Amino acid sequence: MKIDVLIVGGGPAGLSAGLILGRCRRLVLLCDDEQPRNRASQAIHGLLGREGRSPSAFLEEARQELTRYKSVSFRRTRVTELRPAEDCFAFVCADGTGGVASKVLLATGIVDELPEIAGIEPLYGISVHHCLYCDGFEYAGRPVAALGKGDKGAALAVMMKHWIPDVVACSDGTEVSVNAARKLKQHGIPLRSEPVVAVEGANGVLTKIKFKNAPDLERAGLFFSTGCRQASDLSQRLGCRRDMKGGVVTDPETEETSVPGVYVAGDVSRDVLLVSIAIAEGAKAAVAINKAFLRRDGFCD
Repeated sequence: MKIDVLIVGGGPAGLSAGLILGRCRRLVLLCDDEQPRNRASQAIHGLLGREGRSPSAFLEEARQELTRYKSVSFRRTRVTELRPAEDCFAFVCADGTGGVASKVLLATGIVDELPEIAGIEPLYGISVHHCLYCDGFEYAGRPVAALGKGDKGAALAVMMKHWIPDVVACSDGTEVSVNAARKLKQHGIPLRSEPVVAVEGANGVLTKIKFKNAPDLERAGLFFSTGCRQASDLSQRLGCRRDMKGGVVTDPETEETSVPGVYVAGDVSRDVLLVSIAIAEGAKAAVAINKAFLRRDGFCD
C-alpha cells in the first residue's frame, strides 16, 4: 500500500486532519485503536457548537462525515512499526496492514495517570476529573477537593478557588512547601495532608474521601494533578525532539517535528489540552502537509 499520509490516531486531531486532507484529495489512511483520552468522560465542554456532546457520539459523527471522502480510509487498529525509508515512511499495523506513506501525522494523544486510590475508577469522568477547564464550571457551589502530592494539589486548589468557593487541598501523605502553605492560607483553603486510602460514591457520584487514621471528608467532586504520559512511543522511536514536559516539539507554523515529514497534532505536543485546540491543530497540520505536497509537485513556491 502506498499512500500520501498516514494519520496515527483517530481522536479530534486526527479526524480533523483527515477531513481537510480528504477535501484536498489526498490518499490517506487513518489508524485508530479506539482508546481516546476522554473515553471515561460524560460530555465534551468548551467546544463551540457541540457543548455537552458525549465523546463517543462526537467521534462517531466525525467518522461518518469522513466517509464522504473516498480517498480517506479508516482502520480500527494500532500502528506498531513506523520507520523512515527513502523519502517516505514504512509502517505496519497490528491487523497486518502495511505500506509506505509520504508524510506521517501523529495524533496519538496522551494518557492521564489516574491516582492509585481504591474506588476511583468507577467515579472517573463523572465526579473525578483531571481537567478544570473541561469540568470545573459544573461544580460551582459544591464542595470539591484538589488532589496532588507535594505542591501540585495545593497549586491546583488555589487555581480552583476562582471557579469553586469550597475547595480542600489534599497532599496525600506528603508535605507542601512554605510558599504553597502560605498561598493556601491566603485564599482560605484547608489542607488535608493525611494519606488518601479510598474514595466512595454511588452511580459515579463521589460522596466522601477516606484518609488513613483521620476523619472522612465529604465532597461532591475531586480534581487531581498526578501527571500524564505519551500514549504512543512512535515519536520517540522516530527521533522527534521533545521538550521538558515530554511533549513533541513542533514548528509553530506547520506542526512539523524535528524529523522532516513527521507532523503532530493534538495532545501529543502537550500544549493547551482541549478538544477545540486538537481540532484546530489537526486542521493546521493538514494544511501544512498539503502545502508541502504542492511545493513538491511545483504548484506553489
